[in-house]
Formats: sequence, structure tokens, C-alpha cells
Amino acid sequence: MNATQFLVIFISNVFIYNVILSRFLGLCSFIAISKETRPALAMSFAVLFVTTMSSMITWAIYRFLLEPFGMTYLRTISFILVIAAFVQLVEMVVRKFAPHLYRIFGIYLPLITCNCAVLGVAVLNSEMFFGAKTPVLASFVYSSFQGFCVGLGYMLAMLLMSAIRERLESCSVPKAMKDFPIGFIIASIMSMAFMGFNGFRF
Repeated sequence: MNATQFLVIFISNVFIYNVILSRFLGLCSFIAISKETRPALAMSFAVLFVTTMSSMITWAIYRFLLEPFGMTYLRTISFILVIAAFVQLVEMVVRKFAPHLYRIFGIYLPLITCNCAVLGVAVLNSEMFFGAKTPVLASFVYSSFQGFCVGLGYMLAMLLMSAIRERLESCSVPKAMKDFPIGFIIASIMSMAFMGFNGFRF
């Protein structure tokens, strides 16, 4: 392990290859939940928790079960099962302690189960930190940290989007452009802005 690798993982996943604005994963919840900052922040924490914890568990499944027994072809379905379990846990906690947020999330909270952003980081970990059937040094720590950083990148995009959309509520927006149309336009502009980070080289 070295500090440079952690820095590369952090900058890459939060800025250069942001899961929403560069990889274009998890757009459904990004557009639907980002109307207000509070639900956007709550959803971000939920995704952060799921990406981090699922990265840890999927690493263990891939390292000690799928790879040794030659069952890597079951990677996708096994990862989805792990993600679904954590999403159910998050859903139960939110429903119990924050029913208002649970009503705001609606269908989008259980949809984290099939959120391509969460599945994407699990698959990315298995491709980046395993080589020739042998995990790289400290691959568990790198996988966990990458899951955390992907969640931070998701949170950054959500907070930026919610701040802009809240500000737009006090602006004169044509009726035909309100909500989803203006949301997609803002997302495309933000995506082009984040393309500027591709100038960094490591």
C-alpha cells in the first residue's frame, strides 16, 4: 500500500471518472432525487454506505469463492445479491427512523438494488485489483476505499445538482423546461465541466 495509490483512487473516482458525470451510472436517482438538498444528501449517504460495504463483501466473495472454484461467471448475480441485502438493510433503517425521507425516496430507495453505479464499482474492483487469479497487494483495502470514493463522487454530483435546482426554483423557468428537462440540461453541462478534470495525468 502507498499513499499515491490512495490519492489516485480518490481523485479518479470523485473527479476524473465521477460515477454520474463521467461514467453516467445511477442517473435515475440522480435526476429524480436531486430536487432538494436534504433528500439528495440522505440518498447520497445511503449509496455511500451500500457502495462501501458491498465492495468489502463482494471482494471476499470474488477472492475466496468465485475465483478459487472457477465460478467467476457468477460474478454479476452474486454481486447483485449482496447489494440487494444491503439495500434492504438501508431501506428498513430509513423506514424506521426517517419515514419522511422514506416517502420522499419512494421507489428510488429499493432501486439502489439495481443501481448500476453500485454494481459498477463492485465489477470495477474485481477487474482492477485482481490479476492472473491473484489479488494485488492490499486489494481489499483498495477495493473498499474505491467503493467509498465512488460514493463520495455520487454525493458530490448530487449536492451540486440539488443546489442548482433549488436555486432555479426562484428563477423564471419556462413551463416546458421545468423539472426533468432542465435537470437533464444541467446534468449535461455539469458533465462537460467535469470533462476538464481529464487533463490530469498520473
